[in-house]
Amino acid sequence: MRRQPTLRTRLVRGLGAVTATASLAAGLTACGGEAEADGGATGRVTVGAVSNGAAQQAELSVPVVESLRAQLPKDVRERGELVIGVGALPAGFPPLAYVGTDQKTLTGAEPDLGRLVAATLGLKPVFKNSTWENLFVGIDSGKVDAAFSNVTVTEDRKKKYEFASYRQDNLAFEVLKDSTWNFGGDYRTLAGKTVAVSKGTNQEKILLDWQAKLRSEGKDVEVKYFPDPNSVYLALSGRKIDLSFGPNPAIAYHITQTASSSAPTRSAGSFSGAGEGLQGLIAATAKKDGGLAKPLAGAVNHLVGNGQYARLLAAWNLSNEAVTTSEVNPPGLPPAAS
Repeated sequence: MRRQPTLRTRLVRGLGAVTATASLAAGLTACGGEAEADGGATGRVTVGAVSNGAAQQAELSVPVVESLRAQLPKDVRERGELVIGVGALPAGFPPLAYVGTDQKTLTGAEPDLGRLVAATLGLKPVFKNSTWENLFVGIDSGKVDAAFSNVTVTEDRKKKYEFASYRQDNLAFEVLKDSTWNFGGDYRTLAGKTVAVSKGTNQEKILLDWQAKLRSEGKDVEVKYFPDPNSVYLALSGRKIDLSFGPNPAIAYHITQTASSSAPTRSAGSFSGAGEGLQGLIAATAKKDGGLAKPLAGAVNHLVGNGQYARLLAAWNLSNEAVTTSEVNPPGLPPAAS
C-alpha cells in the first residue's frame, strides 16, 4: 500500500516481523491466491493441524445448526460453500494464518475458526489466500464471501463492509517465565522498567504516551529499539531488558517457540490495540448488506456457548483475546485512530 499505514497494518507489520520465515513464505507463495477446498461439511473439524508446535491439535464434532443455516443468503446456502478470504500472502503470520508443516494446509487460528463456523452453518469451507490488499478486492468482487483474517472493525470500514466480531484486538507484554512482573492494566507498573518495542507501530505510540505520563509524575520507563525480533529475544533472555511490547498473537506464538528453550517466556498482561477507552475487535468481514454478518455472528455465539470457541483459542494460546459475545457491526475504531 502507498497510503499512510492503518492501525491494523502497523500491528500486522509487528506480527509479521516476529513470525515470518523463508520456509513459510515459500509455502504460501506455492499456494498462491487460488481457492482451496477444505474437506466438506462433514461435521468434524481438526483445529491446530500441522501447526509446527504452535497449537495443540484437537478433533471437534460440529453439528449443523439448522436455524442458523436458514438465515444464510439463499445463494450461499444453495451453493453449499463458504468462500473464506485470508490475507496471508506472502509470508503468513503465525499463529493466525500460515502454511503448515505439510507445505500445503492453511493453518492457524483464523482458518480454524472459519472451518468451525462453516461446519456450524452446514457449509464446506473454501479458502482464498491472498495479499492483504487483495483480500478486500475479493470481498468487493463477490469472489470471497467473508474474510477471517485479523480485520479490525473501524468506522471507516463499516461504510463498505459488515462485521461479526470474534476476537479482541490486543497488544501484550512478554517477560521471562521466572519474572514476577505483571502489567495489571496500569501503566504505572512500567515505572523503572526497560521495554523493547518496534518503531513506527501503534504499540510504540501507546508506550511513548505512557512514558510521557510517567515523566510528568517524576518517574520513567526506558524504551529500547532493536533491529529484529531475534535481537529482542536475546536481550530479554540476557536480562538486558525487562519485557517486550507487541501484538498479542505474535507474542502468544513466540511463547510456544521458547517453551523448551533455556529461557522460556510468558505473557504478563494485555492492552487493547485501540488504546485506552475502546476495546479493539477483530471480526469476520463481508460485503455490507449482504446478509452474512448475522448468521456468522450466530455461529460464533453457538461455538461460544458449546465451549468449542474456547477450545479453539486455548489450542492456539489466544485465550486472552476471547470475546463473550459476537456482535454484528460493533463500535469500531474512529477515523482518527484508524
